Amino acid sequence: MLETRTDQTDALKAIQVIKRDGRIVSFDPEKITNAIRKSAVATTGELSPIDYHEIEELTGMITGEIKERFEKNVKIYEIQNIVEHKLLENHQYDWAKDYINYRTQKDFERNQATDINFTIQKLLHKDATVVNENANKDSEVFNTQRDLTAGTVAKAIGLKMLPPKVANAHLKGDIHWHDLDYQPYSPMTNCCLIDFKEMLNHGFKIGNAEVEPPHSIQTATAQMSQIIANVASSQYGGCSADRVDELLAPFAQKNYDKHLKDAKEWIDDPEKQAAFAKSKTKKDIYDAMQALEYEINTLYSSQGQTPFTTLGFGLGTNWMEKEIQKSILKIRIQGLGKEHRTAIFPKLVFSIKRGLNLNPEDPNYDVKQLAVDCATKRMYPDVLMYDKLVELTGSFKAPMGCRSFLQGWKDEHGQEVNSGRMNLGVVTVNLPRIALEAQGNQDKFWDILQARLDICKEALVFKLNRAKQALPENAPILYQYGAFGKRLERGESVDELFKNKRATVSLGYIGLYEVGTAFFGPEWEHNATAKAFTVDVVKALYNACQDWGEEYGYHFSVYATPSESLTDTFCRADEKKFGEIKDITDKEYYTNSFHYDVRKAPTPFEKIDFEKDYPKYSAGGFIHYCEYPNLKQNPKALEAVWDYAYDKIGYLGTNTPIDQCFKCGYKGEFKPTEKGFECPECGNHDPATCDVVKRTCGYLGNPNQRPMVHGRHVEIASRVKHMSLGNDQNTVARQ
Repeated sequence: MLETRTDQTDALKAIQVIKRDGRIVSFDPEKITNAIRKSAVATTGELSPIDYHEIEELTGMITGEIKERFEKNVKIYEIQNIVEHKLLENHQYDWAKDYINYRTQKDFERNQATDINFTIQKLLHKDATVVNENANKDSEVFNTQRDLTAGTVAKAIGLKMLPPKVANAHLKGDIHWHDLDYQPYSPMTNCCLIDFKEMLNHGFKIGNAEVEPPHSIQTATAQMSQIIANVASSQYGGCSADRVDELLAPFAQKNYDKHLKDAKEWIDDPEKQAAFAKSKTKKDIYDAMQALEYEINTLYSSQGQTPFTTLGFGLGTNWMEKEIQKSILKIRIQGLGKEHRTAIFPKLVFSIKRGLNLNPEDPNYDVKQLAVDCATKRMYPDVLMYDKLVELTGSFKAPMGCRSFLQGWKDEHGQEVNSGRMNLGVVTVNLPRIALEAQGNQDKFWDILQARLDICKEALVFKLNRAKQALPENAPILYQYGAFGKRLERGESVDELFKNKRATVSLGYIGLYEVGTAFFGPEWEHNATAKAFTVDVVKALYNACQDWGEEYGYHFSVYATPSESLTDTFCRADEKKFGEIKDITDKEYYTNSFHYDVRKAPTPFEKIDFEKDYPKYSAGGFIHYCEYPNLKQNPKALEAVWDYAYDKIGYLGTNTPIDQCFKCGYKGEFKPTEKGFECPECGNHDPATCDVVKRTCGYLGNPNQRPMVHGRHVEIASRVKHMSLGNDQNTVARQ
């Protein structure tokens, strides 16, 4: 029998299987064995040696018939029909029934995904996977409900627009086409660094209003909020203001000049004139930045959500720039409203630079101290390490949204350009699934990964080409009025802003921890061979993107996917496919990108040292974070981690308990429950009387106000603190 099977396998090597989506793959008898075994287990339970022998016999019969009937190509449904008939002929009726039901269910699922009536019903019945997919969207309000309805329709149509291989891989959970509710139905772009400098200095148009350049910092921030709202409604990702302190200082100068002119009318002493003007300008700066904070938090984009907005700052050196930096931080510490709630937006990203603010002798060190204090109380700001970020990405700039980074780029005049550039979208590969399919065989892992990367390439090229089909008049704020830097005329090609690697398009990944676990066990972080293997996985993604960039002339980048809902989606799909696998699918979530297992408690220094090797190959998007206990009484501990990280990683976030209960006065960390988080003192979980803030992914979120998907909730609840101050609060500072 063994000899016969071997001969059959050799003969079958010439046969290629044509999949439903048009892919052609080599015939693999092991897949037939696995399929029959799954049906047998589903109906029989634990299999006996006789059952295993029967399965082997059936596989031999099936492959023998395929060998006789097909010389070169066989369609997948023909193989499945042979399997069904052989099961029935050999009186394995229960196995056959399960196998047929599984096939039928898969056909139903494929059809339902593109059936608008079915998908709308999921929305109407408030399926959590639909209404909680984005933790920044309040599914109870009308405009969000309208957006969710439109998005549901767009997803169904978009799946039909995608190349069959891509649509099939997305539906199966092999890859994930991000933001299917917006693109490819519409040729929209993802996230961007808005060119506020160009717009504020040259004017712009929104609707019917021609907006002139502002003559004060208050007007400048008011215009910024309007620009943010319109940009957020014209794309589907986050938007950022880079180096906002340096951006706004010239408009603060206009305030100063006005106040100085007034002072000269009433005050004779030049020093007192300058002091008066400076005092008034400081107040103007604070008021302007406070107004921006409130305006962003009260905005709604056309997608029914607060715009995902990031402010980058910290490199300005003159007194106005420093005052803007301090005002941003003081306002965030103060909080929103009479209850002083933590602002979710804008995300704050503070820049640290050696010689400017890193060490006590640096001129802006006092601003860094304020940033540390703010992070202990509000989690933001996250911090960018100037020198390391330049090394990793080629230039210094804030992320687009929460973690997407542009590579260094110069225009035709040799000028470095960051603001006005954008990302065209992300497709994420399900790495844990590949590891599970490989069943411990690393060679097989690399073969499957290459096949998935081929699909990702087709998906990203399609995403890129779809974005190029937009017209400037489709999104005037982006293409015609300066948000994307260059101002195009009606009918011009938007590719002028994308080509020559000006824009990025990103290959995402998730679950590197689970990949390591599949091959080396759950404690693999301490295994040098395992670590090298996982680095090689990300390097393989990087090399693929480099090759695609050379082939197409666009910048393909590797992106450590934040996976807000994907951490749940991929894991659920794989649990259904492979069952509960300890430390992989049984957790109910997959780990974000390259992060250390959230259930473990390394020190912050150990976590940073472990993760620092990955962003070199994942510079298109990344963030590190550490989990801390309450740090309000020990800001020096946090600063010690920031300082340690400076030369090792480019981007670091702070996670620390800042929840508040307004009923009993408790401040600290709320307790996770099945349906959210509750006060450990009085059990309160009403969002009207408590403020619960957690890091959802790159952004913060308020899960009691806007619930998240189940897997993300479980992941947050599983996080372990990366330090314990215990009785020695100086332990961290000394390391």
